[in-house]
Amino acid sequence: MCGIAAILEQDGRKQNQINARLDSMIRSQFHRGPDAQGHYFNIDASVGLGHNRLSIIDLSEAGQQPMSDPTGRYWIVFNGEAYNYLEIRRELHGWYQFRTNTDTEVVLASFVRWQEKCLDRFVGMFAFAIWDTQRKEFFAARDRFGVKPLYYCEQPGGGLLLASEIKAFHAAGVSASPDPVSWATYLAHGLCDHTDRTFWEGVRSLPPGHFLIWRDGKLQIRQWYDLATRVSSAEDNRPVEVVEEEYLSLLMQSVSFRFRSDVPVGINLSGGLDSSTLLGLVQRVQGAESDVKAFTFVTGDPRYDELPWVQQMLASTKHPSIVCQLEPDDVPALAESVQAHQDEPFGGLPTLAYARVFEQARKEGVIVLLDGQGMDEQWAGYDYYQSPNDRKDVSVIQGVTRTAVRPDCMTPEFRKLAEPFQIKRPFTDVLRNLQYRDALSTKIPRALRFNDRISMRSSTELREPFLDHRLFELAMRQPTDRKIKQGTGKWLLRRIAHKLVPSDVCESPKRALQTPQREWLKGPLRSWLCELTDEALAGCGGDWLDTAAVRAARTEYFDHNVENSFYLWQWISIGLMLRREANVFASAAA
Repeated sequence: MCGIAAILEQDGRKQNQINARLDSMIRSQFHRGPDAQGHYFNIDASVGLGHNRLSIIDLSEAGQQPMSDPTGRYWIVFNGEAYNYLEIRRELHGWYQFRTNTDTEVVLASFVRWQEKCLDRFVGMFAFAIWDTQRKEFFAARDRFGVKPLYYCEQPGGGLLLASEIKAFHAAGVSASPDPVSWATYLAHGLCDHTDRTFWEGVRSLPPGHFLIWRDGKLQIRQWYDLATRVSSAEDNRPVEVVEEEYLSLLMQSVSFRFRSDVPVGINLSGGLDSSTLLGLVQRVQGAESDVKAFTFVTGDPRYDELPWVQQMLASTKHPSIVCQLEPDDVPALAESVQAHQDEPFGGLPTLAYARVFEQARKEGVIVLLDGQGMDEQWAGYDYYQSPNDRKDVSVIQGVTRTAVRPDCMTPEFRKLAEPFQIKRPFTDVLRNLQYRDALSTKIPRALRFNDRISMRSSTELREPFLDHRLFELAMRQPTDRKIKQGTGKWLLRRIAHKLVPSDVCESPKRALQTPQREWLKGPLRSWLCELTDEALAGCGGDWLDTAAVRAARTEYFDHNVENSFYLWQWISIGLMLRREANVFASAAA
């Protein structure tokens, strides 16, 4: 929805100094909120708050931020949506004097009323910060699954910077130095977004389900939500019909909540079960006359494109189908643009193809999009859930039998910096431990980061109705045979989907690969791949990468039918980062 920024100083800097840095942070996040920019400064405490607004609810000037409560004691900057804000507002009626129709003011009023306990009441995605002028205390929180980003950077002398994107810190003067441990871990294990580390030294991500408190130069971070605690080890053995009815009811409410908007809403649609279920729910919630636009990306390769399934689903509806094409010639320039917005490595051609969807949505006047992220993790949809085990390795990509990474192409010294993955096992069964891992450490965190940046790149908002915490908790409580039955994952979801979509869609197999990345990197993008890997070797060869091993692996890829190209994209990512941050990146690798 927006971009937020904050500067908290302990050294008594003057207002104009803080405002100059804050303005730089706001400008760097302009794409997150082009509709309005604002800032607040508390001269007594050397505290500044900044905001970029993407207007979604209450489009009037009254909704601009930073926003204060009626007394002027509390000031908030908010990014995201509290979808149940109307229900909470009714609960606060008579206690708080509302001056806007925004969900932002409801979040602020909730904090005034319940302090950090307000977090448990929100159904939504959010990252927000509140300055208490009376206690001189700063509070910031992030939603349960980390749909909305929130980064912080501790400063010498007890100061603190906070922002929605990493580039804001560099704009404020923080040195842009790559974090070698994060890069080594990414190259050796394929891991990212699984801890509070980022790819940049000194910049940390506030973990999902956590809040921070800053006062008198001291920072505290606490957890307020844990999926494992909410689920517990006991399985839900109520009759399957009861669970089915409850889950479907929650699905419909979740989708209904996410249509709360004062700007047009659309949906991202593929031919798979999850987005098909989303379409069926939209029809249930809005009725058969619903004409919200449906967006689908294609690459022109029938082995990967899902347009025939999409057209089949839309045939009996009034939803306009908007097709968004990605061509090989688009990739070089688009990759550099997306990299500039990601600040960290991203997920290859699927992310670029998805970026095309948001670009087109904005052109069509659709500012909010819904998609179907989260069902595979809830209902055991990935292939490795079929025979779960307690291995320490992490499946980086779906549908491959060999490791997706090539640590043998790293220098031995750099490989030693990689941190081992610490697997948490809060449940007694292996399957739920895998689901928990994917939801909190691997699959969902990185997907959410990729998707937030590419949606915000086009100044659009992405909403994830299936990541409603109530749905996730209910699904995680179910016994294994309601998730996997007779070799088929998502068993109960398919049963529910039969009420919403055609039967052949419900029974369609999981299609893991969405773009011809392997084929394009061997074919029309071969010279581009070589160019970027050579740049990666020029900057990091001998320090991070073993030059001879990388070139040998690249030749092997061209000459044989290698089943994945993930490691090649890792090297492309280094090349893209070097192009953007050549001086600091290359010197840090040395």
